[in-house]
Amino acid sequence: MAKFASGPYTVKNGAKYVGKGFPRYRSSWEWAFMNFCDNNEHIQQWASEPVRIPYRNPLTGKMTTYVPDFIVTYRGPNNTLRGELIEIKPRSQSLIEERQSQRDRAQVAINYAKWDQAAKWAKAHGLTFRVITEDDIFRNGKNK
Repeated sequence: MAKFASGPYTVKNGAKYVGKGFPRYRSSWEWAFMNFCDNNEHIQQWASEPVRIPYRNPLTGKMTTYVPDFIVTYRGPNNTLRGELIEIKPRSQSLIEERQSQRDRAQVAINYAKWDQAAKWAKAHGLTFRVITEDDIFRNGKNK
């Protein structure tokens, strides 16, 4: 798969995209996820950067805003409709590991603060929150 830095995504199934404006990807992983949402028959609706969620930065103590990557509605088991608030992040920014630098650990701590508030927001809106990494998007270097 070609690597994309960022750019506008061309929606193929306009009836499914319910976001404001045109979606923009900020990584090849986001592009791959947009393409998945656009083409998967189980996905009913999707939106890119759909909400702004306030959270407190654990390093500075200041209130700021987090914008999750996607909201997706899909048909799950038994044809039930499910909704998820989704963040696309590298595995290295999702887990604290012993070999990480102090800077990388700080980024993970900030991400955890964002994700805690996102999970609360999602629950209050009848959704679940999930972080998707490259392990979820790719298998053996190939798009799922």
